[in-house]
Amino acid sequence: MLREIHIRNFTIVEELDLELGAGMNVLTGETGAGKSILLDAIGLCLGDRATADVIRPGSEKAEITAIFDPPSDSGLSAWLTEQELTAEDELIIRRVIQKSGRSRGYINGVPVGLQMLRSLGEHLIDIHGQHAHQSLLRANAQRALLDGFANTHQLLPVDQIAELYRQLKTIDRELDELSNSEQNYEDRLALLRYQVEELDSVVPGEQGIAEVENEHRRLAHAEELLRQAHSQLDNLGDDEQSAQALIGRALRELEEQRGIDPSLNEACELFETALTYLQEGCQALRSFTDTLEPDPQRLAELDQKISDLRDLARKHRVEVDELPETLSRLQNDLYQLENAEQRIAELRQQRDEVLENYRRAAAELSALRQHYATTLAAEVGELLGELGMAGAELIVAVEHNPEGYPTAHGLDHVELKVRTNPGQPPGPLAKVASGGELSRLGLALQVATVSGSSSVPTLIFDEADTGIGGAVAEVVGRLLRTLGQRYQVLCVTHLPQVASQASHHFNVAKTQDEQATSASVTQLDDDGRVEELARMLGGLQISEHERGAAREMLQRGTDRHL
Repeated sequence: MLREIHIRNFTIVEELDLELGAGMNVLTGETGAGKSILLDAIGLCLGDRATADVIRPGSEKAEITAIFDPPSDSGLSAWLTEQELTAEDELIIRRVIQKSGRSRGYINGVPVGLQMLRSLGEHLIDIHGQHAHQSLLRANAQRALLDGFANTHQLLPVDQIAELYRQLKTIDRELDELSNSEQNYEDRLALLRYQVEELDSVVPGEQGIAEVENEHRRLAHAEELLRQAHSQLDNLGDDEQSAQALIGRALRELEEQRGIDPSLNEACELFETALTYLQEGCQALRSFTDTLEPDPQRLAELDQKISDLRDLARKHRVEVDELPETLSRLQNDLYQLENAEQRIAELRQQRDEVLENYRRAAAELSALRQHYATTLAAEVGELLGELGMAGAELIVAVEHNPEGYPTAHGLDHVELKVRTNPGQPPGPLAKVASGGELSRLGLALQVATVSGSSSVPTLIFDEADTGIGGAVAEVVGRLLRTLGQRYQVLCVTHLPQVASQASHHFNVAKTQDEQATSASVTQLDDDGRVEELARMLGGLQISEHERGAAREMLQRGTDRHL
């Protein structure tokens, strides 16, 4: 459950600390007061993308912190453990948006990316936007709604179908490549053989290219290396004034003085060590000169080798060190082409097996969809009656075509149809339902798909009651309060009939002066709720009549749920 939210310098909110309660929480206020700002802040905290324009003017950054009670959902606990995060006493999510446009997210103080915030948010909050009913007109959304409803009751083979579909696409791509190769099989085969032979005759292994380059560099500078080596040998060991001769002479003279002053021992020992290393270094340098010999013929061969390698690299549009990998790839292509007929036969057999598994899983999915389509339609039908659409009927049509081409979501076409009056034929939502009817239908579907099945602890409804009024609004409030008995519900509403049934009522107000605009949120006590409900009933001029109606509405909402 979302227990607290703290907002700093976000849009028109300078500073806000809000504690939410269990059950149904409502946010009300004048149009334009900023009721949806709180929901936007929650969305950002759970991974929505942000830009610098959400920062309050004059501030360097916006900061949002949401504190949740420790998770009881085993799936969330497992997710936190997998991410090496802990939440023993509370779960704290923090989002900071900088003026530069950069943002950072934190879970219990640990920096995380936006994707991790989104993954966590899926376990914590389910948001139903004020225009959610409009998505019902899209076929994909209708299918997803049915799958979401069914998946909470019994695991659907949707993931299995998606994986089998991916395997089919991979096999089909390879079959297409091999089939296209058959059209110019001889030409392609001849080209590959030529390319492989050409590369194989020139390209050494990965280590071989480095060895060629090193040998070429050594021979190209052989004379300079030998000149430097002989010069240094003269300076260090082969001349009367060399370093070796000078150190040896100094060491002999110091040795004669050691008997007079033993403190010369350390210097003598160090010079002895230096002389030993110097002699060994000179010997190594002599060995180097013995093994290095200019070889113009070999250097010319290496020049040609490197030139050939560079020509091949340009020809295949790769770097020289990528030539071994290119050769390996072409060898594999050649092998597959030489064995194309056998590979095609293998792939076709694999495809038949995968397709059989796919159709079996799709049939299982179709049966489950058919079953839960009936259940969903019945539950929504009951809710529509309560929402003032008695006689209206939702039909969740699932058409399965076993001969159809596979898709990532099965072989079904799911369509929501509605009959608004008895005796009328059902039709698509967009053609049959009016705006108000679509709003009520959307709310009924939202309630049906989360009631008793959602695994998240908090549900948010952002003016989901748009287009609803009168007596039906009271039913909407009752439905949301009923949901509040199982979940924490946070609802933005402009209907007093809904607000009167909340367990906790918050008022959003906006103040303006010449310098700035600010929004604040206040939790209302009983007297405050009466005033707010009266305002919602009567507008700017509030009379005792509106206050009396507000008290009666509030009392009725309270009595109904005692």
